[in-house]
Amino acid sequence: MRILLTLLILAIAPLTQAASSKVEDFAAVFELSGVCLLCDQTLPLVQRGLDDQQRAQVDKLFAGDKLCSDLAKALAPQIDQAQLEQARQLLSSPLAQHFTLAERAVAGDGAQQLTSYRKQLADRPPRKSRQELVQRLDKAARTTQMATLLRYESGKTQALMALKSRGETLDEQALSAKTVEHQQALHDSSQQAVESYMLFAYRRIPSDQLIEYAALYEQPSVKQLLDLSLQALPALFAERRAQLP
Repeated sequence: MRILLTLLILAIAPLTQAASSKVEDFAAVFELSGVCLLCDQTLPLVQRGLDDQQRAQVDKLFAGDKLCSDLAKALAPQIDQAQLEQARQLLSSPLAQHFTLAERAVAGDGAQQLTSYRKQLADRPPRKSRQELVQRLDKAARTTQMATLLRYESGKTQALMALKSRGETLDEQALSAKTVEHQQALHDSSQQAVESYMLFAYRRIPSDQLIEYAALYEQPSVKQLLDLSLQALPALFAERRAQLP
């Protein structure tokens, strides 16, 4: 049995070792996947409501470029160069660019229209099939998960800073236990916002293209990138909180 097991392991093991990915190559993929946006939004969220002294404390710790750089270093040993390149090609495809243009239109002149659209959704809900497609895309792209993680980790950081300003503190485990009850509420509100945003931004895009776009994010290389990012980010936030004075 031991000999058989050895033969099986040898049979399924790769014949050549995959080339490790380069840290500097993650920047483009993070930009295309939305991870870079999460990093960039971290500091403004953490700083919200802080006084000047507290803002100075978090400036360097939670800078977006440093957060993404540390994330790239954490992921590089886990993703080989071929997988990273495949993810980049998928996320920069004409299909992905088409959806990106639709999102940019909302960020530009469509912001006010989005607000009106959200108010109308209660009276005029979308077709069930269309809503399910948007939900599939949201799940595949990890959009709600990323938004929830960002809001939760930023909130934990602010909670710790508030404690420290009163001369109190909590370790990471106790801080998580104290704030975990808010996580579901953050998820639900994030999901509602993401879903209404996607319904509005992609309203003129045919459903067959939405199916293709969701399938793009379900590809193993893209899925791995997003899953590993979501797994690594909480530890990076915790490391930064540990450095707060």
